[in-house]
Amino acid sequence: MRDLVKQFIDHIAYERGLAENTCVAYESDLKDFIEFLEDTLSITSLTDVRRNDIVAWLNSQHKFGFSAATRRRHLFAVKAFFAFLASERIIHENIMDAVSSPAIRFRLPTSLTEKSVRTLLESISGNSPHELRDRAMLELFYACGLRVSELATLRLTDIKVDERLIKCVGKGGKGRVVPLGRDAYEALLKYLDHGRSFFARGNHDEQGLFLTQRGAVFTRQGIFKMLSMRARDAMLKEHVHPHMLRHSFATHLLANGASVRVIQEMLGHADIATTQIYTHVNDKQIKSVHARFHPRH
Repeated sequence: MRDLVKQFIDHIAYERGLAENTCVAYESDLKDFIEFLEDTLSITSLTDVRRNDIVAWLNSQHKFGFSAATRRRHLFAVKAFFAFLASERIIHENIMDAVSSPAIRFRLPTSLTEKSVRTLLESISGNSPHELRDRAMLELFYACGLRVSELATLRLTDIKVDERLIKCVGKGGKGRVVPLGRDAYEALLKYLDHGRSFFARGNHDEQGLFLTQRGAVFTRQGIFKMLSMRARDAMLKEHVHPHMLRHSFATHLLANGASVRVIQEMLGHADIATTQIYTHVNDKQIKSVHARFHPRH
């Protein structure tokens, strides 16, 4: 069974071209699934797996406290695996076709208010290299809706200064171009002119845009730590993380009249359904709009 898992991972990596992180996650999930079949059910061949065995596996995951979202992800990996086995005629019937996914509680993305974003950005107002760098990083986060991995991997050649554009590479190696707003553009120029050379320390071979004290590119953990420190210094009550700024970018664009289709392009979402989550508003927003515009309020 483990050899078949390896064949499947090779298939999604080299024939379907899935990202390395996706392949690693699939392999880990399938390893746990195979161990359950062998150790708990004493099953040694995938042709012997029945629907009741899958139900038993799902129940065990629930028993061990996995969330619905995690169980859904695990099940997705197993479904993809069995679809591969059926297509290769290794199994005669795909029993996973009749297995439904666990329901997930819908959660709206958390975002900051425009006032909180302004407070965060304006709290970094000095001209030291660290302040210029951190202000430019956070301005780009908010102005361009970047993922933390996208910000960490930006290179000098990704900045089109004259056109006020940046090019970034998102999930699956998909590239996109995002415009720079006025504030982000000005903060970036200040960092390039007066801050980056301090961190580069004469190393002209280093092409990373944002550099640490040691002259290396940031890790995702390093960016998270920097943002947490800056949010604390700005005395924000929210637990601010990098993806919250990405959510704020999309939420504020939509609130100010941008179309979902345009926001999809700037966020780099492959499916517009992912972007449409931002069209959901909370009760407070609904009441505010009703109070403002309804003639009989």
